[in-house]
Amino acid sequence: MEYKYINHIDSPKDLKKLSVEELPAVCAELRQFIIEALSKNPGHLASSLGAIELTVALHYVFDTPDDKLVWDVGHQAYAHKILTGRRDRFHTNRQFKGLSPFTNPAESEYDAFIAGHASNSISAALGLDIANGHCAKDNVQRNVVAIIGDGAMTGGLAFEGLNNTSMDKNNLLIVLNDNHMAIDPLKGGITQYLVDITTSAPYNRVRWNLYRAAVKLRLIDDRKKARMLRRNNNLKAVLSRQQSNIFTGLNIRYFGPTDGHDVEGLVRILSEIKNHRGPKVLHIITKKGKGYAPAENDQTVWHAPGEFNVETGERTNGKVTNVPLWQEVFGETLLELAKKNDKIVGVTPAMPSGCSMSIMQKELPDRVFDVGIAEGHAVTFSAGLAKAGMLPYCNEYSTFLQRAYDNIVHDVALQKLHVVLCIDRAGIVGNDGATHHGLLDLTYLRPIPNMQICAPRTGEDLRNMMIMAETMDGPVAIRYPRGRTPVGCPASEPLRYGKGVKLRDGEDLAVLTIGSIGNPMSEAIEEVTKGQDTKFKGGIAHYDMRWLKPLDEELLHEVGKKYRTIVTAEDGMIAGGLGSAVLEWMAEHGYTPRVIRLGINDQFVEHGSTKELYHMLKLDKEGLCESLLQVPVK
Repeated sequence: MEYKYINHIDSPKDLKKLSVEELPAVCAELRQFIIEALSKNPGHLASSLGAIELTVALHYVFDTPDDKLVWDVGHQAYAHKILTGRRDRFHTNRQFKGLSPFTNPAESEYDAFIAGHASNSISAALGLDIANGHCAKDNVQRNVVAIIGDGAMTGGLAFEGLNNTSMDKNNLLIVLNDNHMAIDPLKGGITQYLVDITTSAPYNRVRWNLYRAAVKLRLIDDRKKARMLRRNNNLKAVLSRQQSNIFTGLNIRYFGPTDGHDVEGLVRILSEIKNHRGPKVLHIITKKGKGYAPAENDQTVWHAPGEFNVETGERTNGKVTNVPLWQEVFGETLLELAKKNDKIVGVTPAMPSGCSMSIMQKELPDRVFDVGIAEGHAVTFSAGLAKAGMLPYCNEYSTFLQRAYDNIVHDVALQKLHVVLCIDRAGIVGNDGATHHGLLDLTYLRPIPNMQICAPRTGEDLRNMMIMAETMDGPVAIRYPRGRTPVGCPASEPLRYGKGVKLRDGEDLAVLTIGSIGNPMSEAIEEVTKGQDTKFKGGIAHYDMRWLKPLDEELLHEVGKKYRTIVTAEDGMIAGGLGSAVLEWMAEHGYTPRVIRLGINDQFVEHGSTKELYHMLKLDKEGLCESLLQVPVK
């Protein structure tokens, strides 16, 4: 499609050649470009639609890449990518070997910081700003802007950054992109607090107008701005609309709230405040999905809708199937258990629909707690519930649970509290890439005392593990992947605590797997052992370990005595995972088999479809066949 403006914008320098009056047309073209592109190549739609005017205004006012824009949650940044020289490659966004799904400094000098997890922008931007003060060349002070939104202000790290910003000498600008949403509607006090600030518009408008008039009349200088912006108690008393808010209370100048979809207004405000000394917050109000009616009307679904028809809004991502998703098995089982046991509650850090805790939330809303983007709090809150006699099933995505490691160690495991950690999106998750793959959970959970760790191979296994976890003692971690549960795989045997199962007997070597990777491994074993010319005349034994902790020692004694060669396979980091556990156990018990570990070896895995990435890592059926064929027989 021919676009009058954006087809000729290859960098922010081209954008700056336009008049302010032309910017609304640029925003309209960006909005249409993103909608058209994502209808065919799925990605995060609604968040970027809501940040278009802000993005244009920022690049128009600031001198990027010398001035730094730090995006909090990079799925706000699609317009940013398009305006910074990546328009012609945008159709490869989130695709294997294509553009990164989020901002990535390795991809562009305009990307100041990696942005896959929420709430880090203020801390990172503050570090950049203070470093600028120490390292400024030719006495040129560069600007740094943190753009925080999509619920990221509910994260504790954001408040740690605010606290530090209020103490240290800096000139950081924080843009609060307030759309009252994460993936699902935001809950909690900070959300209502921002609403209260928004409703005090008369106070803010009068304060801002008085401040601008005073500056023009030279009644105040840079040192006295704080008196007008933070400490004008007489004005507050007269208007009686708002007391000092959290930002002014921290001595961070507050501007707003203002319309985040008025690009000309944003340019005017940003131009006026960008050279103010000291930390400042610009609070803008936006609508997630702005400009595309289906996305505005159902912001949760259109956060990442998959393929869709632009004209009708009909989503066309995939065929309808009766095979349940892993998270649907989790959601249905949790509701089933909660109906029978009134001590069971669900806890999620802003992911009720993503993890399917929304199933229980719909029927038992008083027993589901969406704590916002606050993974560490979710775990410690669960610990408090457990200490008081409740049974929390705390669901977090594997990549986000990394942020709660100390909470797991100190608040749950140390006290041996009965918290069930349901770890969604374990293993390779696909197009969201390195920031979202769940490759470290087995490694970081295994060393923790009192922790019990299991991984289902089938949906039936997941259900049974959740049922068993109800009656266990102490912390339990159940990790499972993204996508649909497998079909046509070997049937599951009854679940026993700390016990694996033999899926196939054989004499030549033993293969030990944990979790869903056991299914492609079963297919690979079937493939390499069939036919008269197979090198594995005696067959390959296959064990589904099910439990990483405790290990099935009876099974390992059997394997250690019988086989000279053992292959382990896991969809996570090799170091510290199942293979490491088996090696350690064999050495400690006097067995000396050759142990060949298959998995992911000391690397961050790029983005791409799950199929492409498993193929690249040789963890799909074909890759596992290749690996098995390289194993010597006895």
